[in-house]
Amino acid sequence: MPVPLMFSSLAARPRRLGLACGAVATGLGIVYLIAAGAPLLYPSVNAATFGLGAAFVLIAGRARLPTGPVLFALAAALMATSLFGVTADGATRWIALGPLTLQPSLILLPVMGTAFARQPTRLAAAAIAIAAVAMALQPDRAMAGALAAGLAAVAALRPRRETVLVLIISLMAFAAAFLQPDQLPAMPFVERVFYTSFAVHPLAGLAVLASAGVLLLPALLARSATGAAFGAVWLAILFAAALGNYPTPFAGYGASAILGYLISLTALSAGPPSSPA
Repeated sequence: MPVPLMFSSLAARPRRLGLACGAVATGLGIVYLIAAGAPLLYPSVNAATFGLGAAFVLIAGRARLPTGPVLFALAAALMATSLFGVTADGATRWIALGPLTLQPSLILLPVMGTAFARQPTRLAAAAIAIAAVAMALQPDRAMAGALAAGLAAVAALRPRRETVLVLIISLMAFAAAFLQPDQLPAMPFVERVFYTSFAVHPLAGLAVLASAGVLLLPALLARSATGAAFGAVWLAILFAAALGNYPTPFAGYGASAILGYLISLTALSAGPPSSPA
């Protein structure tokens, strides 16, 4: 197949491309975890999480649920986490499910930002505003910044009252989160992986960088408003992982980022950027 046709075919199926990219990133992350001497549980959990997430995308990815009510329910879950979740070193970002500790914002915010790009209704905007406030309450600089980045992409492509207003709210939430202390230490094999991987071996470091780069391919080829939001959110998450003590998606140990990436693929659509409605 000629290269232009191959890229056109991939762009028309951003979810399938995303699944392929997720599989590659998971594999590269497992290479790093094994090379770094991480406990066997870590790569096993990452691999199992990818399998479950991929199954969800294939089974539920075609569902067309009303965006506003779904986003409102997800925002309520994020607010509940902020108020009643697991607290560590002054941050309340997690929930405990048996032996697993999950970060709901890393699971839910990417799909919320991507879905909002598709249908920026008033109800959806209200849900996004609640999610932004939840990030300020937790506080979580990384996810507050990721949400603001995704909304900036949406507002640029679909400039209307709802998109601009929630962008302003998200920027205020990011500022509020940034002004609060973040004293969480880096967890081995979870955070600061962009740096520690090169201490393991240069090839391990290159595998980690490649795993990050491949995650952004669906956004580059989707050429849609949802693709722009998807790319902005995940670029910001990766940027935060490079700058601070925040989880490194796929390369580091953790189910939340893998689930968040795969679930956000369900809101990704192909086509040119949406025009303002």
